[in-house]
Amino acid sequence: MAAAAGGMLSVHGFSEQLSGVCVHFHLLTMSGSFLLWVGAAPTPSLSNLAVAMCTRLDPTPVSSLILGDASDTTPTSIAQRLAKKTGKQVFVSYNLPSSNASLSLEVENRIKQEMETNPDKF
Repeated sequence: MAAAAGGMLSVHGFSEQLSGVCVHFHLLTMSGSFLLWVGAAPTPSLSNLAVAMCTRLDPTPVSSLILGDASDTTPTSIAQRLAKKTGKQVFVSYNLPSSNASLSLEVENRIKQEMETNPDKF
């Protein structure tokens, strides 16, 4: 698919077995931003959506939950960290049980690993 830098969309997907769960990652990269969907089969969903972006006023990216349960801070936290790391506007949909802290940590580590392996996809 065409590169995001030229104004087109780029799609990238990868999967990993984490804490006994087959976790799927789908990345939709656009010019200056990207959407990261994280979830598991057999019932993929879009149960939440958060956005984060950097500003000149604060070193911590601003974030907001667009869709989902406001008591679940996992998608906004991941979006903030990714926005800070990439300097882009980041949308995150995290569709795994947030009660499993070790799974959330493994998910973030797998995202970091993918960013190091395929930086052009982000």
